[in-house]
Order: sequence, then C-alpha cells, then structure tokens
Amino acid sequence: MAFADTIKTDVVVVGGTASGVAAALQCARSKVKTILVEPGPWLGGEMTSGAMCIMEGNRNLPSGIWGEFRKQVREFYKKTPGFDTTYNAVLRFEPYTGAAILKKMTDTVKNLTLKLKTPWTTVKKNGTGWELTITENGRTNTIRAQVLIDATETGDVATKAGVQFISGFDSRQDTGEQLAPEKTIPEIQDITWCAVLKDYGAAADKTIAKPEGYNASRYDCLKGKDLLRMVKGGKLPNDKYLIKWSECANSYTSSTDLLSLQKREQYYKDMRLRTLGLIYYLQTTGGLKNFGLSDEFGTPDQLPSIPYMREYRRAKGQIRMVLDDILTPYSRSSKLYRTSIAVGDASPGQHFVGGNGPKTSYPPFLAYSIPLGAVVVKDFDNLLVTEKSISVSHLVNASTFYPSVQMVLGQGAGTVAAYLAFFKTTTANLRVRTIQGELLDFKGCLMPFSDVPQTAAAFRAIQQVGATGLLKGIPHVNGKTAAVLFKPDTVVYTEEIKPVLTELYSHAFLWFNSEKPGAQFTVGNMVSLISNTTLSDPKPLRMALEKQWQTTYKFAQPFDTQRPITRLEFAVLANKYLNPFARNVDLTGRLIN
Repeated sequence: MAFADTIKTDVVVVGGTASGVAAALQCARSKVKTILVEPGPWLGGEMTSGAMCIMEGNRNLPSGIWGEFRKQVREFYKKTPGFDTTYNAVLRFEPYTGAAILKKMTDTVKNLTLKLKTPWTTVKKNGTGWELTITENGRTNTIRAQVLIDATETGDVATKAGVQFISGFDSRQDTGEQLAPEKTIPEIQDITWCAVLKDYGAAADKTIAKPEGYNASRYDCLKGKDLLRMVKGGKLPNDKYLIKWSECANSYTSSTDLLSLQKREQYYKDMRLRTLGLIYYLQTTGGLKNFGLSDEFGTPDQLPSIPYMREYRRAKGQIRMVLDDILTPYSRSSKLYRTSIAVGDASPGQHFVGGNGPKTSYPPFLAYSIPLGAVVVKDFDNLLVTEKSISVSHLVNASTFYPSVQMVLGQGAGTVAAYLAFFKTTTANLRVRTIQGELLDFKGCLMPFSDVPQTAAAFRAIQQVGATGLLKGIPHVNGKTAAVLFKPDTVVYTEEIKPVLTELYSHAFLWFNSEKPGAQFTVGNMVSLISNTTLSDPKPLRMALEKQWQTTYKFAQPFDTQRPITRLEFAVLANKYLNPFARNVDLTGRLIN
C-alpha cells in the first residue's frame, strides 16, 4: 500500500515554462526552498515543447536569467557553421537543446527540487499559503507552500483556485486605451502548432503517411509561393527549420471555449492533424520530400507536444498594465514604471487567421517595464501568475506573451515570491524597493535602457535613478519599434529633474528658489544640491568630489563646476548622495511617506 506524503516548501511553481523555470531558479537562488512541478518531460514550455525556438524579443535587453540562458545557447553553438554570434543576433536553437540547457541550469542550484512528468490534480488555500496535490510514482502527494506561482501556459491552477479571468479585446471605456475597440470583442489570437523539419539531403524521401482527413485545398494560400525559401526562413542550427507560418498554414483560429479543459484535448488533436497535413503538402505538392520531421520531441507524430499559444485569459491583478503604461509611462497619474520587475521590447503580434480580430495600428512600440502588481492576483493571498495570465490589457499582452519576455518576467515573479517566503508575509505587504534591490543583485533589470549594458560600472545607479523617474528614458524610433535609451553622455535639464526632486524631498523646493539653476543643470548645481540635501559643508564636499571625480568615479570629463552635468554623472552622484531609490513606493508607483 502506498502512503501519501506531505511535502513542505516555501514556494511551489507549477509549470516548467520559460517564466516558470526563471521563477523557480530565482526563488532558489534567493535562498528559499522551491519545488518546480511540470507535467511534461521537458523544461521551457512553448519555447521548447512548443518549438517556438527563434527568439527576436529582448535580444537588446539580455538581463538576468534570460541573459544567462541566451549566453549558454550561444556558447553551445559557437562552433556550429553558420550560427550568428553577433551581440544582439536573433537567438535560434534546437528545441531539445534549449530544454537540456534549462535542465542543466536547474540542476546546479541548491534549494530547488524539480519534478518533471508530474501532473497536479487539486489546489486549495491553506491559511495564507497553498496546498497542491500531485501524482508521482502512482501515488498522490500534497505539497504545502507559503507561495504558489501559476506559470502554466493556460492559467489552469489559478482557475481551479477560483481566480476571475477576462479574455479577448478590452473596451476603450474599460482600459482608457485609445486604440482599444469601442466595445469588448470576445476574440483571442490564433494558436500555432509548430513543426521542426530537417533536411536529410537531396536523395532522401521522408514523406510521411497521408494524415487522417487530409485535404490539399486547405493549403491553397501557399500556391505559387516559393516554399523552399519559406522553409529556409525558419533556419535553426544543424540543418533544421522551424515551420511557424500564418494564413492557411499551421496557425489556427482559437477561442476560450476551444481551449477549455472540456474541449482542449480534441482541439489539440485536430490541430496536430492539420499541421501534419501541411507537412504532407510540402513533401508532396511542394516537392520537398527530403525535408522530414525532426524526431527530437519524443511524440508519436514527431510534432511538438504543445502548441504555441499567444493569448488565453488574464487574471485580475492588483494592478492592470495598459498600453499607455508603455507609450506614455511618465505622464500618467500612476507611475507603474517605478514598480518594475521586468523589461520587454517584443513587437506586438496580431494573429487572426479568420480575420475575426480587428487589426490594431500600433504606433512605434516602445521598450517597456512590467509592473510588480501585474503578477499579483487580486484578493488571493500569495498567489502569483505569469505567462498569458498576467494582469495586462489585450493590447499589451500582444507583446508580453513572448517567451523571452516571459523569462525575464519569471525572474521578477520569483523575486516577489522569495520576498514573501523569506519575510513570512503576504502579498498585502509587498515592499517594492526591497524586491527590486534583490532583482538587481541577481543581474535583473528594471528600466529598458538598451544603451547601458550590465557590464557598465554605473549600471545599477542608472537603473535605480531611472526607476524613480528622476531621469527619464528617451525613445529612439526604428520603424515599428522604439528602443528606450538613457543617453549617459548628454546633459541634464533642470526642467526634467525639478518636479521629481521636489516630490521626493520637501526642502528641494526652497533650494530651487534660492539657487535658481539655469536651463542646463551644472556640476556646481549638483554640488550645491548634495550639500543642501545631506547638510554637509559645501567647500570640503566640493574638494572631495574634485579629488574623486576621475579616480573613484572614473568620469570621462574633468571636474568643472561651470559646465553642464551629464546624465551619467548625475545618476551616479544622485544615487550615492541623495539615494532617491530609498523612497518607498506603493504598487501604483506613488511615494509612501
């Protein structure tokens, strides 16, 4: 007779997705006991088991665990012919290699227990913590944890816990987004059942058996197209190719009904057959018989075990991130960028095969910060969500769902969970700056400044000052996207820093009235401001700064009180002497007195 065990831990993460792995790694590195539960055999979710293994998003923001994964992939393939090792090249990898690298990352961390091929059955509240039942070795065990992270692609754990979800297009009235439709539209983006093909050489015939229900006319939109060129557009290492096409190929209309637990299995079965039909079409009508399915997934049909899902349902969080938090973060009454736990820059995708969803004319899409409150479920103690379940609008989800963005977000969510477990507290008592400080300790990123690499000596100072809004990011538009730059060598303007300084320090108003700095803030103004704020004698302070200017701080320009101060110099000195990051903020980014 098998007896059930009760396993106690600090944090349980359900879902070995890109975000789930990053969350579990971060919790364990922050020295709290963590269990990661994944029903399937692989880590990585859609990035590996779903074969979404070409990563364009966040390649200019390689922070934390995402940067570590990226580096290990590049290291693995660096001697592979044709592999692009440019600093910010699009990341391409074979799915099983990605999964193996993630497994290796989890194997090297103390405090982390990994449970692969482990289905879960029930979840329930236990005081301020949670109980999750799992099935392993033919018996049902219970995991008791202080904090639960639902990192599944479908939000099934949070659903079973009773969380309320919304899906589809939000209305303009609901979110205040000018680009949102007048009324809600219950349409969600397509799923894609990817495939990975391998070129077995011109003489090979890898044609699969004709799939059940095959209908060649289903793929009519491919007639007259250069199919070989299309295949080669999804190039992966080792003569493999990712097939992730839209129109009539292998992207399929989806809905919350089709993805429901009652219908999901049949829907998945039908979509797999349609993707097999596409492969058969390419091999027969398309004449590409030497391109056969890669056998790396260990599935009977050699297709990925799960689909690539862009959207499903979004939980009601403590905070909802909307499009204006990306496009105009500094001019809103809520300052959500101040509460950032992740950064993203993926272009928003819009995939509606049937033309059911309206096309949104996004302006150039800025790199952005994701607020802490978006992963915290409202009215549920110590329950966090990632993936498609985070609290964002439909228009924002079109970017945040990308696996590379999710890996960055997972690390942020892991930092939140570790804070809750370490301080034995609940999501009602989150201290934003403490959590962000821990994230920075582990090479995370708060602000999406792509021109200040993590190797820069002033990286942390710039991140911390940036997170107060004292120095704002500057958009740099490039076609449909816009990088956000810090521009460390440009000068500081008084009108930019004055409103935030007077908000942060009550005496700053009097200082501005007496000092009356000009349009460009000078080194002398900075010395005076530091003296006033720290109540230190200006002359010794000036002498000390002059001595340390190029030795300690290694500033490029010489010390000169008359010249305008650069943004880099201001950030470093403000961070050290004024410490604006020490001022606590709530989940909306408002200062807490």
